Amino acid sequence: MLQFLNHNELTFSCVHTFLFPSLLFSEFIAEDGNEKFWDFVDTVKELTVYKNGESVRSYYNLVIKKAGQFLTVLQVNLLKFALSLRSYSPAVHASQQIGSDESPPEACLAFVSVHGQHGCSTKDLKKLLKAAAGRPKPYLYKNEHRYPGLNKTDVPVVILYAEIGTKKFGSFHKVLAEKAAEGKLIYVLRHFVAEPRPQKMLLSGYGVELAIKSTEYKAVDDTQVKVNTDEDDIDEVQGFLFGKLKKSHPDLQEQLGELRKHLLESTNDMAPLKVWELQDLSFQAAARIMSVPTFDALKLMRDLSQNFPSKARSLTRVSVNQEMRREIEENQKVGYQKQHILDTIRGEAKILEGLHNLGIKEENLGKLLRLPMNPVEENYALDIRHPAITWINDIETDSMYRSWPSGVQELLRATFPGVIRQIRRNFFNLVLLLDPVQEESIELVKLAELFYKHKIPLRIGFVFVVNTDDEVDGTTDAGVAFFRLLNYIADEYDLSQALMSMVSMYNKVEIGEALSVDTVSAYLKKKFPKASAARILGEDSEYDDKRKAGAVFYKKSGLGPLPLALFNGVPLNSEEMDPDELETVILQRIMDTTNFFQRAVYMGQLTEGTDVVDHLMDQANMVPRINPLILSTDRTYLDLTASPVVDNWEDATMFSYLDSKDKTAVIAKRMKYFTKNDEDGINGVTVWIIGDFEKASGRRLLLNALKHLRASAGVRVGVIDNPSGGAPSEDSTVLYRAVWAALLTQKNKAAVEFVQKILKEETVQLLQQGTKMKNLLVKGMDADAFEKKFNTMEVDFIRSQQLFCRDVLKLHTGQRAVVSNGRILGPFEDEEEFNVEDFHLLEKITLSTTAEKVKARIKQMGMKGKQYVSVPCASPSDEVFYDVVAIVDPVTRDAQKMSPLLIVLSQVVNVKLQVFMNCRAKLSDMPLKSFYRFVLESDVSFLANETVSAGPVAHFLELPESPLLTLNMITPESWMVEAVRSPYDLDNIHLQEVLSVVTAEYELEHLLLEGHCFDLSTGQPPRGLQFTLGMSQDPLMQDTIVMANLGYFQLKANPGAWILKLREGRSEDIYQILAHDGTDSPADSGDVKVVLNSFHSKIIKVRAYVTLMVLCSIAGGGSSSEDGEKNREDVLNIFSVASGHLYERFLRIMMLSVLQHTKTPVKFWFLKNYLSPSFKESIPYMAEAYGFQYELVQYKWPRWLHQQTEKQRIIWGYKILFLDVLFPLAVDKIIFVDADQIVRADLKELRDLNLEGAPYGYTPFCDSRKEMEGYRFWKTGYWASHLGNRRYHISALYVVDLKKFRKIAAGDRLRGQYQALSQDPNSLSNLDQDLPNNMIHQVAIKSLPQEWLWCETWCDNASKTTAKTIDLCNNPKTKEPKLSAAVRIVPEWVEYDNKIKQLLRDVQDERDEL
Repeated sequence: MLQFLNHNELTFSCVHTFLFPSLLFSEFIAEDGNEKFWDFVDTVKELTVYKNGESVRSYYNLVIKKAGQFLTVLQVNLLKFALSLRSYSPAVHASQQIGSDESPPEACLAFVSVHGQHGCSTKDLKKLLKAAAGRPKPYLYKNEHRYPGLNKTDVPVVILYAEIGTKKFGSFHKVLAEKAAEGKLIYVLRHFVAEPRPQKMLLSGYGVELAIKSTEYKAVDDTQVKVNTDEDDIDEVQGFLFGKLKKSHPDLQEQLGELRKHLLESTNDMAPLKVWELQDLSFQAAARIMSVPTFDALKLMRDLSQNFPSKARSLTRVSVNQEMRREIEENQKVGYQKQHILDTIRGEAKILEGLHNLGIKEENLGKLLRLPMNPVEENYALDIRHPAITWINDIETDSMYRSWPSGVQELLRATFPGVIRQIRRNFFNLVLLLDPVQEESIELVKLAELFYKHKIPLRIGFVFVVNTDDEVDGTTDAGVAFFRLLNYIADEYDLSQALMSMVSMYNKVEIGEALSVDTVSAYLKKKFPKASAARILGEDSEYDDKRKAGAVFYKKSGLGPLPLALFNGVPLNSEEMDPDELETVILQRIMDTTNFFQRAVYMGQLTEGTDVVDHLMDQANMVPRINPLILSTDRTYLDLTASPVVDNWEDATMFSYLDSKDKTAVIAKRMKYFTKNDEDGINGVTVWIIGDFEKASGRRLLLNALKHLRASAGVRVGVIDNPSGGAPSEDSTVLYRAVWAALLTQKNKAAVEFVQKILKEETVQLLQQGTKMKNLLVKGMDADAFEKKFNTMEVDFIRSQQLFCRDVLKLHTGQRAVVSNGRILGPFEDEEEFNVEDFHLLEKITLSTTAEKVKARIKQMGMKGKQYVSVPCASPSDEVFYDVVAIVDPVTRDAQKMSPLLIVLSQVVNVKLQVFMNCRAKLSDMPLKSFYRFVLESDVSFLANETVSAGPVAHFLELPESPLLTLNMITPESWMVEAVRSPYDLDNIHLQEVLSVVTAEYELEHLLLEGHCFDLSTGQPPRGLQFTLGMSQDPLMQDTIVMANLGYFQLKANPGAWILKLREGRSEDIYQILAHDGTDSPADSGDVKVVLNSFHSKIIKVRAYVTLMVLCSIAGGGSSSEDGEKNREDVLNIFSVASGHLYERFLRIMMLSVLQHTKTPVKFWFLKNYLSPSFKESIPYMAEAYGFQYELVQYKWPRWLHQQTEKQRIIWGYKILFLDVLFPLAVDKIIFVDADQIVRADLKELRDLNLEGAPYGYTPFCDSRKEMEGYRFWKTGYWASHLGNRRYHISALYVVDLKKFRKIAAGDRLRGQYQALSQDPNSLSNLDQDLPNNMIHQVAIKSLPQEWLWCETWCDNASKTTAKTIDLCNNPKTKEPKLSAAVRIVPEWVEYDNKIKQLLRDVQDERDEL
């Protein structure tokens, strides 16, 4: 009889957040901005009063309606989708955990924490605030919900832990919001439910696979599973509900069963296909999909791909249209890239709606979105082809380098790592900007000479910044004297002599002193006695050339305080300028830049005829000036996409009620501009100047902007007044009203000239002296129009501008700022200048980042683009839509995932969908060997009784009964899931033997915290560095070591706030954490705090540095705490893995055999990832009955390590690849014993065996059973030559010295070799065995005595009597099933088996009684 499998589900245990929808909604809205979050909070602050009187569905709809006030229709749909994904549940749970760690006061529905002290009511608040200043401020994480009050830092921080919408929250919120708005405190809100109801929620966004297993060796347990045999009502086959039919017609049970069997057999033909039938399956699937109406195409692709093994035969009868085949082959010539739709959908919604609101629609919208935007550079460079730079040497022309090769192809020649190539080209250029008198200059000059003397291929130049006053000469100023003397030496001798002279002069300067005129004069007289000091140093010196050039270059560059260094034009930061570090920094820069040039040569961008310096200076990172404010990668932008209902800024009161987006939109709409249009009339750059124009600093800022405007095309300048003090009056805004009157009434040229005139200080003085504005008008102005507007202009619109500055730009009154194409720069400090050169730089950066391309695209709009032929697509309506292009082979795993994803996407948002078939020809194997379901819903679903449904599950219906199936969960990278409920053997599902519905429940047990760690001094991973992870109440919950592979580490965690530390002992003694990225604490903070508040991967980067120089490896040494562990209890640690009920049965027997032969306490370690729920339920009872300890360990296969797809090969990988990180660091030695082994000796003897310096010991394969000689693959071919005189070892039993293993980085070496070999699918056929044998020359194996492992397949019968363990390894000759082999080979096996069975029966009887 054929059977179906139903169902599979994945749960996550936490506070049932769906019962608190306002919390989830607030997190969604918070991603749109802090202001919106608090607006929503105000709207729902006491909404829970409706909760008890409404059904769950009605309350949900009510909160959706409230959220809809702040969201568009598209965003509401995305909100519902996010809720169905449970996307914000971790954020709420994390906040709950942080609140629980605060030890909340008893019987408090909400509470405040003021610098560590708690209060339950608003009455407590006053008392807590009074003494708060004396207590340390609490730690605030990134992205906290902070009330938008005045930005003060010297006030108390109050954290409110409460549930939004409750009465208690409302009373706290009212008081705290008022005080925060007044600047009396900082108010932070964290979600906290006083009486949480922990409950399991069903998750979505994952895949479930039923893969077809090989049945070459029978590995199915014969133990009967006791289950409920009632069939589910949803037993549906081709429209017949057999569950209901059998209840309605009990007399027709047999006939209904036959009909059901016939229907299933007719649709699920699993007979193997011939090779010629496989060839066109991909094209045939595509033809079948394209033959149905557009609406059904995706559903059909989902059905074909997800049930491919049972659909393949029917596809062989589909004919493929040759025209379609040609079209697909043509499409394949165009390169497409698969998009991660779910990751981008929320981010693109804002852009799509914004462009739509701006009137950009249809294909023009897509054209703008597809523009390639230049990434923001991190390292900007100055042009070093400046005459102010004095070059000491030239690699290309100086004779000292003439023996070096000059061809750029030399860069591609192989060298040893770390070797600097000596090539006669100016690849590397160091410019030092120095004030010769500064003490810091001395070491830098000496370092430059060191580079020069050692013939480092570095061109060295100097810019001397000295006094530029013409009245000052070398007889009174040491810097001028130094500069003139160097010019004399360079002219009379050469530049290298000048460099030596600099060093000689500085050698005469005592430590702590500065260079003096006397030192320079004395050196001149001693070295050049015939030279005239007065002619060289005096006021009529001939050697003063370019003295001012250095100061001008320095000033125009915008660089910070001297001394400074430019490497290939890129300024070094202050830390890199430390003389002790600079040599290392320069050498590292040379190595890094070599890679850049190698790539340029390889790509043909740099040829033999290219000037290398010109090539460098033509790069995109080249700028005329360095201004950190402009060049910063941390950029804030205004949202200019709103469409306000009113645009009246004359009514300041009404303006004040608008939100930030609407305020910005009104300002943008009402703004008037000074312009100098391009020929095409399109302004590429829009600049707003914000300031108080009654102050000199504000006037200078606008004046500089207008000067820039005159020199630049395609820029327009708008002005916004931010007057100092209180509300603006006519007297306090005279200048600004004149500016605005000119903008409104005058032609552009006249307006610019007039405003430039009135901004000058002499004009301001005239006005202050009583001159009338009408007397200051310039030629070409319409005087009447100006006077009329100026005299009648109200100041309310200026008040609105002042509110915009305060509420949106977050400026204090009177502060200055610049907005360029929506990017906010500022506020500027009082003394900070933003000059004309800065405006030039700002324009260049704005145009190069996005504006130039957007401008060009706008000019092109209206032109028709190229049309592509595509297969069925859905048409969007007139609303905002996503243009989605999917490229997929319909018979791949991608199609199994993509088809349901696209179906749900089309339900959530409006899409224009094109699916391109990317078929493969001439298949020689079945492209899909599994059934698959992707669990995803577009919205939260409700039951008939108005309560929310538990969530989505994976249903497998109408499965064929003949294949043996294994169930795999395909989850996001950061999820660690485990099977928690199912009586069935999920590794061996054979539906012929199943009488009812198979169900399985999995649980999301952990979210991973992953990271990469590097040693700051070497740039390499600090191999063996040990980390611990915990929470404030329990700081040591997990530990791990850093792999040498990419410096990778992973730790198990859950939603909440975590603290990462170096492990006590050698790690903490030798290293210190210096910086970290991706964390929730400041990058330079010693405390690494990480908040897990999402189902997405959390990957951090940690940089550590050595604080104590040691000779031995950190991984090898012990610590005081570790050394103390020597005296701990003697325990035998046994590791094993098993998957499927049969191997778990063997595993229990192996455990019993170990226990029977030792008196040493035993601790078993099991790989948790693949254990069945029934084994995990029974193991505590077995541990109690037989007196052993156990622990379940798990490790997520790292995403960067080549993935295995077959479950058996994954398990083999876990046996060998992660031994250094799988167990707690305190475990010194471990013995791996295969599940199907029987132990006949005390394994303590094996643990204590001397491994003679090897990290692990394995038993070699037996040679004694001669009839198996033809199967001993290791005796011929590759293995014979690779092993030489060594033996090939079996992986069924091995002992590992974990301390030695970690010390020599054996795990890192094994993973590195695995990564290289596993790319070839034909290598490592026995992964767990082949890998250590392949690495035998790099990671030594101690060969254990042969009696430690006896296996009938390879060992003769005579040696069985001395065997210490017996392994039931497969026999390739007889292929005897495991169970029958166990009974035949091991006499005691049946006795062990019966003991275990009796124990399990007793356990079951106990449960039944309960």
